[in-house]
Parts: sequence; C-alpha cells; structure tokens
Amino acid sequence: MQLMVEMNFFLCFNVIVAPVKSFKKMSKIEINNVYKIFGSNPKSVLPMVKDGATKDEVLEKTGHTVGLDNVSLKIEEGETFVCMGLSGSGKSTLIRHLNRLIDPTDGDILIEGTNVMSLNTESLIDFRRHKMSMVFQRFGLFPHKTVIQNVGYGLEMQGKSDEERNKVSMEKIEAVGLTGFENQYPNQLSGGMQQRVGLARALATDTDIMLMDEAFSALDPLIRSDMQKQLLDLQSELKKTIVFITHDLDESLRLGDHIGILNAGKLVQVGTPVDIIMRPADDYVEAFVKDVNRAKVLKAKIIMKPTNEANGIDKNNLIKIGEDQFIEEFLPQVVCTNANCEVVDKKGNVKGYISNKELQQSLSKS
Repeated sequence: MQLMVEMNFFLCFNVIVAPVKSFKKMSKIEINNVYKIFGSNPKSVLPMVKDGATKDEVLEKTGHTVGLDNVSLKIEEGETFVCMGLSGSGKSTLIRHLNRLIDPTDGDILIEGTNVMSLNTESLIDFRRHKMSMVFQRFGLFPHKTVIQNVGYGLEMQGKSDEERNKVSMEKIEAVGLTGFENQYPNQLSGGMQQRVGLARALATDTDIMLMDEAFSALDPLIRSDMQKQLLDLQSELKKTIVFITHDLDESLRLGDHIGILNAGKLVQVGTPVDIIMRPADDYVEAFVKDVNRAKVLKAKIIMKPTNEANGIDKNNLIKIGEDQFIEEFLPQVVCTNANCEVVDKKGNVKGYISNKELQQSLSKS
C-alpha cells in the first residue's frame, strides 16, 4: 500500500515538474546559404564560388554569372524588408527566388518553415495564389481588362465568386484612392494610377507576403513620394510581410524596418535604417549613405531619448510631435521656437524627448 502511494506521488510529481518544451519562433522567411549561378553548367562552377572566387573571376574563367553568393537572411512577420543595391547586385534575382520564379543553384528558402524547393507543380501554383502576391515595376496590368477586373484577377484565380470578387476589389480600389475609376482601362490612367491598381491587386488576394520589385521606380518623383506614403499608411494597418526591392537609398530608408544591401551578389549588411546610416559595414555601404539627407529618412522614434533616459532635457518649452514623423517634418518648428520635442504615439502616450543635442547628432555626418 505504501509502495503504491509512493509511486502515485512520484508520477504526480513528475507530471508537475516535467520541463515544458520551448519552441523558438520561426521567421516568416528564411534564406539559408543561397547561391545562384547563371550559365550552361552552374553546378560545375559552384565549388569555385564557394572557394571564394569573385563574380568577375568566375565570369572571366567560366563564362558564368554569379547572381547570388552565399546569401542568408531572416525576415520577420509583419515587417517591411528592403533589399537594395546597384544594378546587377542581385536584388531582383533574390526576390524571384522567394516564389520560385528562379530556382537557386544551392541553398534553402523557407516560408513559414516550408522549403519552397520541396513543392511540386500543383503545390507551387497554390502557394503563389494564396501565400504571396507581387507588384511589378512596369505595372503588369491586362490592357483589355478594366481596373476592377485587373484588381480582381488574383481572386478569380483563387476561384472566388463574382460577387465576392467585386466586393473585395472595390474595397481595395477605395483603399488606394481610385474610387470612380473602377471601370476605366489601364491606358486611360496615369502611371501613378496604374501602379495603384497593381498595389490594389496585390492587396485583394489577402496574401501574407507581398513582393514589390522596383514597384515605384518608374514613377515621377512626386508621384513616387505619394505612393511611398500610401504604402506606409496601408502597412501601418495591415502589417503584411513586405519584401521591397529598390536601388534608391532614400526610398529604402523611408520604407524599411530592416534593409539588406547587396554588392556583386553578396549580402554585405543587414540592419535598421539607423544602423545603415550611422554604422555602415564597409566602404561600399559608406559610399551609399554619405550624401543621404538624414532629415528625410530618420524618424522621431529613432533619435529620441526614451522617457526614462531624458532627465537632462528641459521640458518647460516643448512641442508635441508624432513618433513616426520624419525630422524634416518638425525641424522648421524646432528652429523657429528653439523648443525641445515631446514624442507621442498615435494614442497620445509620451514615448520620449528630443533636444537640440539629439537633432545635431542625428544630422551630423562626421
């Protein structure tokens, strides 16, 4: 009897104290040691690239072109990750690996833990329809379809009914500011309006991930700036996982939660906008950022001192600014009033303070 009691106690005790397994949160997108070599026999050239041969050396000796060279990165759910670099750096090659428009020569690409290289043709089609949407540089609209038909095309491919398709399409048309243009054809729209249609089409399918390859680079500067603001506004509500490709540093700093910089197929730095500006990894990155207008790309929340670290800041003469405002938006008021800044979130909660010292440090290029 005593033995049974002791055994029951032992079992209960083990149930109580048994360690709970901890599960590491998986990144939305993981790219692990990806190589891409273009040419007639890329596998034969792979060892040479892995041994450290440069892109120019590989081209000269083999006639093959290195698109990506041992690229690894993680992109978290709900963030905007911007990949930038000069023409030929590999940024568009990289984004096309995510939905397997291009297959890697070597390496793994995981979306929510699933290796996309393991997908068969049917699974890949379903994956593209439901998991990822894409916005192209040259709009990619069907000229014979109206705005609402273009926006609803992805939903049509998903098998949605006409009623649901039109309902969702109109919601997204309204979201991008094109109400009243739903029955127009692409050739009746400006370039900026056509790109809004492309954005609405990507939003309509309600995929978790949006791929945007040089989506705004064909637009005039003013329209481009307006589209950037619209994307920021939409992203603040929708929290999609966005992979955005650009060669424009100001654009990448404005849009990106994190930025990856490619050079000759190599990923040379990944970081936040402030990391890229303040702590460039090498001469290549430093050359990129040396002439950037920091007031256009640094936000109040980046340069502020948190409330618990702001004891030395004079709070008698303050102006209130939003945490997501760029320096250029509040700098004139600071100069005119010689005031310090109280930084608040959208609910009006005080998050920190900015004095002239923080402003000078953030704008200094030394």
